Amino acid sequence: ASDYHLRLLIWTLQALEAHFEQNPEVYVSGDIFIYYREGDPRKSISPDILVCFGINPKMRRTYKVWEEGKAPDFVMEFSSETTYDKDLDEKMDVYASLGIQNYFLYDAEGLYLPTPLMGYTLVEGVYVAIPPDDDGGIRSSVLGLDFHLQELKLGIYDPIADEWVQTRAERTETAEARAEQEAIARENAETRAETAEAEVAQLREELARLKARS
Repeated sequence: ASDYHLRLLIWTLQALEAHFEQNPEVYVSGDIFIYYREGDPRKSISPDILVCFGINPKMRRTYKVWEEGKAPDFVMEFSSETTYDKDLDEKMDVYASLGIQNYFLYDAEGLYLPTPLMGYTLVEGVYVAIPPDDDGGIRSSVLGLDFHLQELKLGIYDPIADEWVQTRAERTETAEARAEQEAIARENAETRAETAEAEVAQLREELARLKARS
């Protein structure tokens, strides 16, 4: 995978972690082996991103379906030249057989998938493509989030909060920028108030001089 591919994968993982951090029963992970048949370690698969509801978000070395009691609810693959064919074939079949409700694929370079961003939902055991919304977003019904392409860069939108999902670092940066803007606005307001007070004082002095002359 390219550096660009890797950075976007890490950003997506961190953004989803930050989005669900207040929920004590949502597990978000990436590049972890899912073992789905007890006693047969060959039956494993490793999605780039996974989200599972209803389980403890503790750290794991592997994800064993029979121990967790369920498969993930959402998986995502960041397709590349060496993986896109399996992402569209073998992995899709395995994820469907496990009952994973949403399967999303993203081609960071826009070179390998039929379209750079693709989403599927499971209907009677078969993945059906999710059509884009009017604004081009693809809704994950499981996550309640819309995935967008912004000049090939991935964006995730929360329609309930009416805001773009951010990583913790981005939240901090946004908060600091907002605080700085508010400080500048307060300083400007104070400057305007001081200027107005000075102008009023000057007018009063002028009025007093005029009265004294009369």
